[in-house]
Amino acid sequence: MARHNRSTALRAPRKRLARRRLTARQHQILKMIAEGLTNREIAAKLEISIRTVEVHRYNLMHRLEVRNVAQLLHRSLKLRLLPRRFGR
Repeated sequence: MARHNRSTALRAPRKRLARRRLTARQHQILKMIAEGLTNREIAAKLEISIRTVEVHRYNLMHRLEVRNVAQLLHRSLKLRLLPRRFGR
């Protein structure tokens, strides 16, 4: 039975991540998440439903292959989707 090299398997998706582009709305919502806004606050500012924000947030996290907001922000900074000084 062949064994797979885990480190190679884990590195492969990251190469693809760098090539993926976010939609304008995903980028807008990512910036608002980085500012610390809640789903409810984002929905109010964009005049969309909370559920729509939840779906955008889920799609962002899925696309960037992360499981929580801390990982989302970390990966976004690494991929330069957010400026290094985004909160200042």
